[in-house]
Amino acid sequence: MTNSSQTSDFKSLVLSKTPLIDVRAPIEFKKGSFPHAVNLPLITDEERHLIGIKYKNYGNKEAVTLGHKLVSGEIKENRINAWLDFKKDNPSAILYCFRGGQRSKIAQEWISEYIPEIKRLKGGYKAFRNYLMNEIDNSPKYFKPLILGGHTGSGKTILLNKIQNSIDLEGLANHRGSTFGKQISAQPAQIDFENSLAYKLIEKVNKGFSYLLFEDEGKYIGSIYIPKNFAQYLSNASIIVLETSFEERINITFDEYILKAQINYKREFGKDYFVFWINDMKNAMERIEKRLGSMRHKVLKELFSDAIKVQEETESLEEYKYWIAYLLKEYYDPMYKYQLDKNKDKILFKGSASEIINYLETLKNP
Repeated sequence: MTNSSQTSDFKSLVLSKTPLIDVRAPIEFKKGSFPHAVNLPLITDEERHLIGIKYKNYGNKEAVTLGHKLVSGEIKENRINAWLDFKKDNPSAILYCFRGGQRSKIAQEWISEYIPEIKRLKGGYKAFRNYLMNEIDNSPKYFKPLILGGHTGSGKTILLNKIQNSIDLEGLANHRGSTFGKQISAQPAQIDFENSLAYKLIEKVNKGFSYLLFEDEGKYIGSIYIPKNFAQYLSNASIIVLETSFEERINITFDEYILKAQINYKREFGKDYFVFWINDMKNAMERIEKRLGSMRHKVLKELFSDAIKVQEETESLEEYKYWIAYLLKEYYDPMYKYQLDKNKDKILFKGSASEIINYLETLKNP
Protein backbone atom coordinates (compact mmCIF):
# COMPACT_ATOMS: atom_id res chain seq x y z
CA MET A 1 0.00 0.00 0.00
CA THR A 2 1.23 3.50 -0.87
CA ASN A 3 0.88 6.76 1.02
CA SER A 4 -2.08 7.53 -1.25
CA SER A 5 -3.94 4.72 0.50
CA GLN A 6 -3.98 6.89 3.64
CA THR A 7 -5.44 10.30 4.38
CA SER A 8 -4.81 12.89 7.07
CA ASP A 9 -7.14 15.54 5.63
CA PHE A 10 -9.18 15.50 8.81
CA LYS A 11 -10.97 18.78 8.11
CA SER A 12 -12.43 17.41 4.89
CA LEU A 13 -13.60 14.30 6.73
CA VAL A 14 -15.49 16.49 9.18
CA LEU A 15 -17.03 18.86 6.64
CA SER A 16 -18.12 16.06 4.31
CA LYS A 17 -19.42 13.93 7.19
CA THR A 18 -17.40 11.05 5.81
CA PRO A 19 -18.60 7.63 7.04
CA LEU A 20 -15.93 5.85 9.08
CA ILE A 21 -15.31 2.16 9.69
CA ASP A 22 -13.80 1.67 13.15
CA VAL A 23 -12.05 -1.72 13.13
CA ARG A 24 -11.00 -1.47 16.79
CA ALA A 25 -12.46 -3.90 19.31
CA PRO A 26 -15.92 -3.05 20.73
CA ILE A 27 -14.46 -2.19 24.15
CA GLU A 28 -12.31 0.50 22.52
CA PHE A 29 -15.22 1.85 20.49
CA LYS A 30 -17.41 2.21 23.60
CA LYS A 31 -14.79 4.36 25.30
CA GLY A 32 -15.02 6.89 22.50
CA SER A 33 -15.37 7.21 18.75
CA PHE A 34 -16.33 9.76 16.10
CA PRO A 35 -19.57 10.99 14.57
CA HIS A 36 -20.57 8.96 11.50
CA ALA A 37 -18.45 6.00 12.65
CA VAL A 38 -19.62 2.39 12.81
CA ASN A 39 -17.83 -0.33 14.75
CA LEU A 40 -17.05 -3.29 12.49
CA PRO A 41 -14.10 -4.79 14.37
CA LEU A 42 -11.27 -6.82 12.95
CA ILE A 43 -11.06 -8.69 16.25
CA THR A 44 -13.50 -9.10 19.13
CA ASP A 45 -12.77 -8.12 22.73
CA GLU A 46 -11.91 -11.72 23.63
CA GLU A 47 -9.67 -12.15 20.58
CA ARG A 48 -7.94 -8.86 21.43
CA HIS A 49 -7.37 -10.09 24.98
CA LEU A 50 -5.79 -13.35 23.78
CA ILE A 51 -3.62 -11.58 21.22
CA GLY A 52 -2.50 -9.10 23.88
CA ILE A 53 -1.35 -11.93 26.15
CA LYS A 54 0.55 -13.52 23.26
CA TYR A 55 2.19 -10.18 22.43
CA LYS A 56 3.25 -9.64 26.04
CA ASN A 57 4.77 -13.09 26.38
CA TYR A 58 6.16 -13.78 22.90
CA GLY A 59 6.28 -10.54 20.93
CA ASN A 60 4.61 -9.01 17.89
CA LYS A 61 5.28 -11.78 15.36
CA GLU A 62 3.62 -14.48 17.44
CA ALA A 63 0.71 -12.13 18.27
CA VAL A 64 0.08 -11.43 14.58
CA THR A 65 0.24 -15.16 13.80
CA LEU A 66 -2.37 -15.85 16.49
CA GLY A 67 -4.54 -13.04 15.15
CA HIS A 68 -4.59 -14.55 11.65
CA LYS A 69 -5.37 -17.94 13.15
CA LEU A 70 -8.29 -16.59 15.20
CA VAL A 71 -9.68 -14.57 12.28
CA SER A 72 -9.68 -17.08 9.45
CA GLY A 73 -12.09 -19.12 7.39
CA GLU A 74 -15.76 -18.23 7.84
CA ILE A 75 -15.00 -15.71 10.60
CA LYS A 76 -12.70 -13.78 8.29
CA GLU A 77 -15.21 -13.98 5.45
CA ASN A 78 -18.02 -12.61 7.63
CA ARG A 79 -15.93 -9.65 8.77
CA ILE A 80 -14.85 -8.81 5.24
CA ASN A 81 -18.47 -9.01 4.08
CA ALA A 82 -19.53 -6.60 6.83
CA TRP A 83 -16.95 -4.07 5.62
CA LEU A 84 -17.91 -4.58 1.98
CA ASP A 85 -21.62 -4.14 2.72
CA PHE A 86 -20.96 -0.89 4.57
CA LYS A 87 -18.65 0.33 1.80
CA LYS A 88 -21.32 -0.48 -0.78
CA ASP A 89 -23.87 1.65 1.07
CA ASN A 90 -21.26 4.33 1.90
CA PRO A 91 -18.84 4.59 -1.05
CA SER A 92 -16.72 7.31 0.59
CA ALA A 93 -16.15 5.31 3.80
CA ILE A 94 -12.67 5.27 5.35
CA LEU A 95 -11.05 2.78 7.75
CA TYR A 96 -9.26 3.42 10.99
CA CYS A 97 -7.84 1.60 13.99
CA PHE A 98 -6.12 3.08 17.05
CA ARG A 99 -2.85 4.31 15.53
CA GLY A 100 -3.48 3.61 11.86
CA GLY A 101 -1.24 0.56 12.06
CA GLN A 102 -1.68 -3.15 11.70
CA ARG A 103 -5.41 -3.62 12.18
CA SER A 104 -6.59 -1.02 9.67
CA LYS A 105 -3.83 -2.03 7.25
CA ILE A 106 -4.90 -5.68 7.42
CA ALA A 107 -8.54 -4.72 6.90
CA GLN A 108 -7.53 -2.48 4.02
CA GLU A 109 -5.58 -5.28 2.34
CA TRP A 110 -8.39 -7.78 2.75
CA ILE A 111 -11.02 -5.37 1.39
CA SER A 112 -8.81 -4.41 -1.55
CA GLU A 113 -8.89 -8.02 -2.78
CA TYR A 114 -12.55 -7.47 -3.64
CA ILE A 115 -13.01 -3.80 -4.52
CA PRO A 116 -10.85 -0.83 -5.55
CA GLU A 117 -8.66 0.58 -2.82
CA ILE A 118 -10.26 1.90 0.37
CA LYS A 119 -8.41 4.61 2.29
CA ARG A 120 -7.51 4.53 5.97
CA LEU A 121 -6.81 7.32 8.43
CA LYS A 122 -3.14 8.12 8.75
CA GLY A 123 -2.34 7.92 12.44
CA GLY A 124 -5.74 6.34 13.09
CA TYR A 125 -8.04 7.22 15.97
CA LYS A 126 -5.25 8.83 17.99
CA ALA A 127 -4.24 11.32 15.29
CA PHE A 128 -7.83 12.27 14.43
CA ARG A 129 -8.73 12.63 18.11
CA ASN A 130 -5.73 14.92 18.70
CA TYR A 131 -6.77 17.02 15.72
CA LEU A 132 -10.31 17.42 17.05
CA MET A 133 -9.17 18.38 20.55
CA ASN A 134 -6.78 20.96 19.09
CA GLU A 135 -9.64 22.38 17.03
CA ILE A 136 -11.72 22.89 20.19
CA ASP A 137 -8.84 24.76 21.81
CA ASN A 138 -8.14 26.82 18.67
CA SER A 139 -11.75 27.57 17.69
CA PRO A 140 -12.11 30.69 19.92
CA LYS A 141 -9.66 32.45 17.60
CA TYR A 142 -12.33 32.48 14.92
CA PHE A 143 -15.58 33.54 16.58
CA LYS A 144 -17.06 35.59 19.39
CA PRO A 145 -19.23 33.58 21.79
CA LEU A 146 -22.63 34.76 22.96
CA ILE A 147 -24.57 33.06 25.75
CA LEU A 148 -28.34 32.65 25.62
CA GLY A 149 -29.71 32.98 29.13
CA GLY A 150 -33.19 32.91 30.55
CA HIS A 151 -35.28 31.35 33.29
CA THR A 152 -35.95 27.62 33.23
CA GLY A 153 -38.78 26.92 30.82
CA SER A 154 -38.27 30.07 28.77
CA GLY A 155 -37.65 28.05 25.62
CA LYS A 156 -33.93 28.63 25.21
CA THR A 157 -33.29 25.34 23.41
CA ILE A 158 -36.27 25.90 21.13
CA LEU A 159 -34.89 29.31 20.14
CA LEU A 160 -31.33 28.05 19.89
CA ASN A 161 -32.32 25.43 17.32
CA LYS A 162 -33.93 28.10 15.15
CA ILE A 163 -30.65 29.98 14.84
CA GLN A 164 -28.11 28.75 12.31
CA ASN A 165 -25.00 30.02 14.05
CA SER A 166 -25.61 28.22 17.32
CA ILE A 167 -24.51 24.99 18.97
CA ASP A 168 -26.86 23.01 21.19
CA LEU A 169 -24.55 21.68 23.90
CA GLU A 170 -27.43 19.99 25.72
CA GLY A 171 -28.33 18.13 22.55
CA LEU A 172 -24.75 16.93 22.14
CA ALA A 173 -24.68 15.85 25.80
CA ASN A 174 -28.16 14.24 25.65
CA HIS A 175 -29.22 16.05 28.80
CA ARG A 176 -31.49 19.02 29.44
CA GLY A 177 -28.95 20.55 31.80
CA SER A 178 -31.15 20.68 34.90
CA THR A 179 -32.05 18.55 37.91
CA PHE A 180 -34.92 17.04 35.96
CA GLY A 181 -32.95 16.98 32.72
CA LYS A 182 -31.97 13.32 32.62
CA GLN A 183 -32.95 11.52 29.41
CA ILE A 184 -33.92 7.84 29.31
CA SER A 185 -31.06 7.01 26.97
CA ALA A 186 -27.61 7.33 28.50
CA GLN A 187 -25.39 10.33 27.98
CA PRO A 188 -22.57 9.79 25.50
CA ALA A 189 -19.06 8.99 26.63
CA GLN A 190 -17.10 12.14 27.48
CA ILE A 191 -14.86 11.50 24.47
CA ASP A 192 -17.86 11.17 22.14
CA PHE A 193 -19.25 14.49 23.39
CA GLU A 194 -15.92 16.24 22.82
CA ASN A 195 -15.56 14.78 19.32
CA SER A 196 -19.12 15.83 18.42
CA LEU A 197 -18.46 19.32 19.79
CA ALA A 198 -15.32 19.58 17.69
CA TYR A 199 -17.25 18.54 14.57
CA LYS A 200 -19.85 21.24 15.22
CA LEU A 201 -17.23 23.91 15.86
CA ILE A 202 -15.31 23.04 12.69
CA GLU A 203 -18.54 23.18 10.65
CA LYS A 204 -19.60 26.55 12.11
CA VAL A 205 -16.16 28.13 11.90
CA ASN A 206 -15.86 27.00 8.28
CA LYS A 207 -19.02 28.97 7.50
CA GLY A 208 -17.30 32.12 8.72
CA PHE A 209 -19.78 33.17 11.41
CA SER A 210 -18.52 36.12 13.41
CA TYR A 211 -20.28 34.85 16.54
CA LEU A 212 -21.72 31.60 17.84
CA LEU A 213 -24.59 31.32 20.30
CA PHE A 214 -24.60 28.81 23.16
CA GLU A 215 -27.02 28.16 25.98
CA ASP A 216 -25.87 29.08 29.49
CA GLU A 217 -24.61 25.73 30.81
CA GLY A 218 -21.75 26.27 33.25
CA LYS A 219 -19.04 23.63 33.37
CA TYR A 220 -21.21 20.50 33.46
CA ILE A 221 -24.20 19.13 31.56
CA GLY A 222 -25.30 16.16 33.62
CA SER A 223 -22.20 13.97 33.92
CA ILE A 224 -20.55 15.57 30.88
CA TYR A 225 -18.07 18.39 31.36
CA ILE A 226 -17.23 21.02 28.80
CA PRO A 227 -13.48 21.06 27.98
CA LYS A 228 -11.79 23.37 30.47
CA ASN A 229 -10.30 26.01 28.17
CA PHE A 230 -13.43 26.17 26.05
CA ALA A 231 -15.68 26.46 29.12
CA GLN A 232 -13.50 29.30 30.39
CA TYR A 233 -13.86 31.10 27.06
CA LEU A 234 -17.65 30.78 27.20
CA SER A 235 -17.74 31.98 30.81
CA ASN A 236 -16.49 35.41 29.74
CA ALA A 237 -19.05 35.83 26.95
CA SER A 238 -21.79 38.46 26.76
CA ILE A 239 -25.29 37.29 27.62
CA ILE A 240 -28.55 37.61 25.72
CA VAL A 241 -31.56 37.04 27.99
CA LEU A 242 -34.69 35.38 26.64
CA GLU A 243 -37.75 36.81 28.37
CA THR A 244 -40.85 34.61 28.44
CA SER A 245 -44.07 34.97 30.42
CA PHE A 246 -44.49 32.76 33.48
CA GLU A 247 -47.56 31.09 31.95
CA GLU A 248 -45.66 30.21 28.80
CA ARG A 249 -42.77 28.89 30.86
CA ILE A 250 -45.18 26.59 32.69
CA ASN A 251 -46.47 25.29 29.36
CA ILE A 252 -42.98 24.75 27.92
CA THR A 253 -41.81 22.94 31.05
CA PHE A 254 -45.03 20.90 31.14
CA ASP A 255 -44.46 19.83 27.54
CA GLU A 256 -40.88 18.78 28.31
CA TYR A 257 -41.06 17.32 31.83
CA ILE A 258 -44.50 15.72 31.58
CA LEU A 259 -45.91 15.21 28.07
CA LYS A 260 -42.77 14.30 26.14
CA ALA A 261 -41.20 12.56 29.11
CA GLN A 262 -44.15 10.21 29.60
CA ILE A 263 -44.29 9.45 25.88
CA ASN A 264 -40.59 8.58 25.90
CA TYR A 265 -40.93 6.43 29.02
CA LYS A 266 -43.89 4.60 27.51
CA ARG A 267 -41.88 3.93 24.36
CA GLU A 268 -39.00 2.59 26.45
CA PHE A 269 -40.79 0.65 29.22
CA GLY A 270 -44.21 -0.19 27.77
CA LYS A 271 -47.10 -0.72 30.18
CA ASP A 272 -44.85 -0.22 33.24
CA TYR A 273 -43.66 3.20 32.08
CA PHE A 274 -45.58 5.17 34.73
CA VAL A 275 -43.82 3.43 37.62
CA PHE A 276 -40.38 4.10 36.13
CA TRP A 277 -41.21 7.73 35.36
CA ILE A 278 -42.58 8.42 38.86
CA ASN A 279 -39.53 6.81 40.43
CA ASP A 280 -37.10 8.93 38.40
CA MET A 281 -39.05 12.12 39.11
CA LYS A 282 -39.15 11.42 42.85
CA ASN A 283 -35.40 10.71 42.84
CA ALA A 284 -34.83 14.06 41.14
CA MET A 285 -36.94 15.79 43.77
CA GLU A 286 -34.93 14.17 46.55
CA ARG A 287 -31.75 15.65 45.09
CA ILE A 288 -33.04 19.19 45.51
CA GLU A 289 -34.38 18.89 49.08
CA LYS A 290 -31.37 20.50 50.73
CA ARG A 291 -31.38 23.53 48.45
CA LEU A 292 -35.17 23.86 48.46
CA GLY A 293 -35.63 23.46 52.20
CA SER A 294 -37.73 20.85 54.01
CA MET A 295 -41.00 22.82 54.11
CA ARG A 296 -41.05 23.77 50.44
CA HIS A 297 -39.81 20.31 49.52
CA LYS A 298 -42.77 18.81 51.35
CA VAL A 299 -45.19 21.06 49.45
CA LEU A 300 -43.53 20.13 46.15
CA LYS A 301 -43.89 16.41 46.86
CA GLU A 302 -47.53 16.83 47.86
CA LEU A 303 -48.32 18.71 44.64
CA PHE A 304 -46.67 15.95 42.63
CA SER A 305 -48.57 13.24 44.51
CA ASP A 306 -51.85 15.09 43.90
CA ALA A 307 -51.07 15.26 40.18
CA ILE A 308 -50.29 11.54 40.07
CA LYS A 309 -53.60 10.75 41.73
CA VAL A 310 -55.54 12.90 39.25
CA GLN A 311 -53.79 11.26 36.32
CA GLU A 312 -54.53 7.78 37.66
CA GLU A 313 -58.20 8.63 38.22
CA THR A 314 -58.96 10.77 35.16
CA GLU A 315 -55.93 10.41 32.83
CA SER A 316 -55.65 14.21 32.90
CA LEU A 317 -52.16 15.68 33.15
CA GLU A 318 -53.20 19.27 33.83
CA GLU A 319 -52.66 18.99 37.61
CA TYR A 320 -48.90 18.74 37.03
CA LYS A 321 -48.92 22.40 36.01
CA TYR A 322 -49.44 23.38 39.67
CA TRP A 323 -46.37 21.31 40.57
CA ILE A 324 -44.38 22.93 37.75
CA ALA A 325 -45.44 26.45 38.76
CA TYR A 326 -44.27 25.83 42.32
CA LEU A 327 -41.02 24.22 41.12
CA LEU A 328 -40.22 27.19 38.88
CA LYS A 329 -41.14 29.84 41.43
CA GLU A 330 -39.56 28.30 44.52
CA TYR A 331 -36.58 26.41 43.14
CA TYR A 332 -35.40 27.48 39.71
CA ASP A 333 -36.21 31.20 39.70
CA PRO A 334 -34.29 32.17 42.86
CA MET A 335 -31.21 30.35 41.57
CA TYR A 336 -31.40 32.01 38.18
CA LYS A 337 -31.97 35.46 39.67
CA TYR A 338 -28.81 35.02 41.72
CA GLN A 339 -26.81 34.00 38.63
CA LEU A 340 -28.24 36.83 36.53
CA ASP A 341 -27.52 39.46 39.20
CA LYS A 342 -23.98 38.18 39.46
CA ASN A 343 -23.48 38.54 35.70
CA LYS A 344 -25.59 41.65 35.04
CA ASP A 345 -22.62 43.53 33.60
CA LYS A 346 -22.37 40.93 30.84
CA ILE A 347 -25.97 41.34 29.64
CA LEU A 348 -26.00 42.57 26.05
CA PHE A 349 -29.69 42.34 25.21
CA LYS A 350 -33.02 41.25 26.68
CA GLY A 351 -36.17 40.39 24.77
CA SER A 352 -38.67 37.86 23.48
CA ALA A 353 -37.69 35.11 21.05
CA SER A 354 -38.68 37.19 18.03
CA GLU A 355 -36.91 40.28 19.38
CA ILE A 356 -33.73 38.28 19.95
CA ILE A 357 -33.85 36.86 16.43
CA ASN A 358 -34.21 40.39 15.03
CA TYR A 359 -31.37 41.62 17.22
CA LEU A 360 -29.04 38.82 16.15
CA GLU A 361 -29.70 39.66 12.51
CA THR A 362 -28.19 43.09 13.12
CA LEU A 363 -24.88 41.54 14.17
CA LYS A 364 -22.24 41.13 11.51
CA ASN A 365 -22.29 37.81 9.70
CA PRO A 366 -21.35 36.77 6.20
